[in-house]
Amino acid sequence: MGRAGLTPERLTLAGAELADEAGFEQVTLSALARRFDVKVASLYSHLKNSQELKTRIALFALEELADRVADAVAGRAGKDALTAFANAYRDYARAHPGRYDAARFRLDPQTAAASAGVRHAQMTRAILRGYDLAEPDQTHAVRMLGSVFHGYVSLETAGGFSHTNVASQESWAWTLDALDAALRTRATP
Repeated sequence: MGRAGLTPERLTLAGAELADEAGFEQVTLSALARRFDVKVASLYSHLKNSQELKTRIALFALEELADRVADAVAGRAGKDALTAFANAYRDYARAHPGRYDAARFRLDPQTAAASAGVRHAQMTRAILRGYDLAEPDQTHAVRMLGSVFHGYVSLETAGGFSHTNVASQESWAWTLDALDAALRTRATP
């Protein structure tokens, strides 16, 4: 029997918090055991291994991010929805850097297909309906938005924009304006 109070859910949340504090790559069963002042062996009654822990944190982060994005885009369309989606994504990555990294963790295909990652793609496609994009342009746009959002956030959180006098927020707004314009020009006539 496991230590009282330890559950897979509690360990997942603690792992997510540890990821934000120390980085997702630093999340191990040993680090988690130290956090709870228990032996690593006592965690094995709740988790199979570090892979399961990291997968659980990834799924938790994907779900949490999807919920925030869904709340942000509710009732919005067009550029307003695009901006709300992008800002929720960026805000989450900045507030929870370890969880954001966890959301990028490679999941096995079966787990990925059942994850909130599917919700992210569906929400992106819902936003793109406001731009009247036909296939394959819609798929290209999903990939473009994901690439731009992830690339921008990754550079920004790594300090990549600190060497200039132009505020990162200005560049972010400029980028969203450019994306909106690009999507509008690709609309199906």
